[in-house]
Amino acid sequence: MLSQFSSEGGKKCLKDIIEVEKDVYPVGRLDYDSEGLLLLTNDTSINHQLLHPSFEHKRTYWVQVDGAITADAASQLAKGVAINIDGQQYKTKPAIVQLLPDDINVPDRNPPIRFRKTIPATWASITLTEGKNRQVRKMFAAVGFPVLRLIRAQLGNYTIEKMQPGDLLSLTEQEVKAGFFR
Repeated sequence: MLSQFSSEGGKKCLKDIIEVEKDVYPVGRLDYDSEGLLLLTNDTSINHQLLHPSFEHKRTYWVQVDGAITADAASQLAKGVAINIDGQQYKTKPAIVQLLPDDINVPDRNPPIRFRKTIPATWASITLTEGKNRQVRKMFAAVGFPVLRLIRAQLGNYTIEKMQPGDLLSLTEQEVKAGFFR
């Protein structure tokens, strides 16, 4: 589904599953093929602090790729790689990259990712402090590993652990600030 409140091209969007006041917006939208944690708020100062590049808040993604991620590829990702942003070359900031176990506990995806018997689909975790359009997908493609599945697993101190697709948590302003700003 689209992580916005307006529909495009007949795709499901947030208004199809939840009702919120008109001034509530998603912070750091996910693209149509991505999954995971999404913060909705009507507090423009929180929105600004989480999206403006100068604040460099951390966000962690679990990434399943086509192939077995090499140590060299992980090292390149950690140092930053060149990607294309709006027709310009851009070198990403350093990231924290870790390989994850193949049996990572995530809900099944609908529709499921493609399965190829002879090519592994491995998982990695990447923590960024910036959020360019489709950045994670572009970074992994730059080191030769196309993304099959992308899950935003953590924003600030909030994680998807112990959550299922569609779960909603209602947070107070103090809880939001404590989870993102120290």
